[in-house]
Amino acid sequence: MSRGKGDGDQKKRLVTWIVVLGIICGCVYLYSRNSGTSALEYGSKSLRKLGSSYLGGDDDGDEASSKSGEEVQGDVILKSIPVCDDRHSELIPCLDRNLIYQTRLKLDLSLMEHYERHCPVPERRFNCLIPPPPGYKVPIKWPKSRDEVWKVNIPHTHLASEKSDQNWMVVKGNKISFPGGGTHFHYGADKYIASIANMLNFSNNILNNEGRLRTVLDVGCGVASFGGYLLSSDIISMSLAPNDVHQNQIQFALERGIPAYLGVLGTKRLPYPSRSFEFAHCSRCRIDWLQRDGILLLELDRLLRPGGYFAYSSPEAYAQDEEDLRIWREMSALVERMCWKIAAKRNQTVIWVKPLTNDCYKEREPGTQPPLCKSDDDPDAVWGVPMKACITPYSDQQHKAKGTGLAPWPARLTTPPPRLADFGYSAEMFEKDTEVWQHRVENYWNLLSPKIQPDTLRNLMDMKANLGSFAAALKSKDVWVMNVVPEDGPNTLKIIYDRGLMGSVHSWCESYSTYPRTYDLLHAWTVFSDIAKKDCSAVDLLIEMDRILRPTGFIIIRDNPSVVEFVKKHMSALHWEAVATGDAEENEQGEDEVVFIVQKKMWLTSKSFSVTE
Repeated sequence: MSRGKGDGDQKKRLVTWIVVLGIICGCVYLYSRNSGTSALEYGSKSLRKLGSSYLGGDDDGDEASSKSGEEVQGDVILKSIPVCDDRHSELIPCLDRNLIYQTRLKLDLSLMEHYERHCPVPERRFNCLIPPPPGYKVPIKWPKSRDEVWKVNIPHTHLASEKSDQNWMVVKGNKISFPGGGTHFHYGADKYIASIANMLNFSNNILNNEGRLRTVLDVGCGVASFGGYLLSSDIISMSLAPNDVHQNQIQFALERGIPAYLGVLGTKRLPYPSRSFEFAHCSRCRIDWLQRDGILLLELDRLLRPGGYFAYSSPEAYAQDEEDLRIWREMSALVERMCWKIAAKRNQTVIWVKPLTNDCYKEREPGTQPPLCKSDDDPDAVWGVPMKACITPYSDQQHKAKGTGLAPWPARLTTPPPRLADFGYSAEMFEKDTEVWQHRVENYWNLLSPKIQPDTLRNLMDMKANLGSFAAALKSKDVWVMNVVPEDGPNTLKIIYDRGLMGSVHSWCESYSTYPRTYDLLHAWTVFSDIAKKDCSAVDLLIEMDRILRPTGFIIIRDNPSVVEFVKKHMSALHWEAVATGDAEENEQGEDEVVFIVQKKMWLTSKSFSVTE
């Protein structure tokens, strides 16, 4: 009996020790998780301050380093940048729903404010590298990627089942295929596009209208099959959609190699200048165009060129129930007061056309709503600017020209556009800029040639595009370029659109509105020198560039030698490697500019990922 009792006591003590050890291990685990989360979720001031100090800011880098336990010896950063938790593999910092919940922002959901940009303050930024999802593969190359992508790269298949009757996308083994369908064009985007061209009596049912229709805005684009099928007609579309219940639609578009941007028609102007698009499109985009005195339709009006079209495919255009008829009557009355006319109407689609001159606006009865915008309103001011419920009239020059005065594509790319005069630029300056960048891009490709094949690159971004000549020099390549123009400089983005290219206004003090791993190449011309003049972090910018760059993607930095040295000191921490260095050239200010090209490595997290052969 005593022996049995002793055994029982030993067993009890053993169980007790196991429980105690389990509690201790659990506490250690929770502590490490909380410490890691705190470091990653709320950022590292030291990294930001060190970057600011190195590039000429006022912060004390040494003091900042000591706060985070980071050692600095002769400006060489020894500490690596941490990797974010796997759950942040699709983080978009300024479109982060969790941030909205955590900061308890009071937003009007009916106005879509929760889908607009809300950026974290520096103390709440994720100063960590975004990991790829488990099993990530190098994306399928264009043009094959238009029709299929790797499922592991975007492991979201709910749209395949939700839109199964509309041919948006289909899961096929380890790939997701895109048959070209949409909510309104189940039978395929190509046939739908041809039908629109036929409605407008364009020759051979080709929508580009012999080069006169080049830039398109597709609102509520889904997975961007409409924009993807326009490319074969030499039409480039800005496919626009919010990070909503179909939250990965823009991610699919970019993975496919189709130009796209995360944005919403909410309360702020879209980041594009006035008169940028020849054609706007909404196919079952579920937008209430009548709300707030038609302010969303007036935003489209601001963006459309003289004589531009708006194709609207929706039940209101054809249904006969009472509610749809009411909406149709009210919408028809609104666009009539806006001086739009019906260019064509067939079956389920109506196409309106915008006037070529101000004549109709002048002939309206006094007090007609919506009013004309005030003369001091700048229709090209877009960064953080609220939408306005007014009609943007044409300038005197555009009114007299009775149109845009733009050459048809592709001559448009190299023909000086009329709006050059807005900046005091001459045709000679434009042509010289085009020539200079043609030479520079040829040099870039010579430096890249050991590392790339003709199909290596597809999605490119010019982070400071100026007149768009970097993109223009790439016309012979099978690529597209997102041309970014700084929010605080000359808004030359309208020149870029007038050349038949596209882009957006942005501040590099903030995160860009795109998913991680969406660009194959970033071109940073004096971007770091510019950010050094602001109260922003150069290290934050490096981390953001890493976020939007695909693994194995490239960065071309063209800046002063001190910037290149700064980047080199972060290469190991970022898992980047040097590819090439170009000879120093003197810029217009008489300062040296160095070309430095780096490549992002394929690096592993705790869950390894594979590379396609």
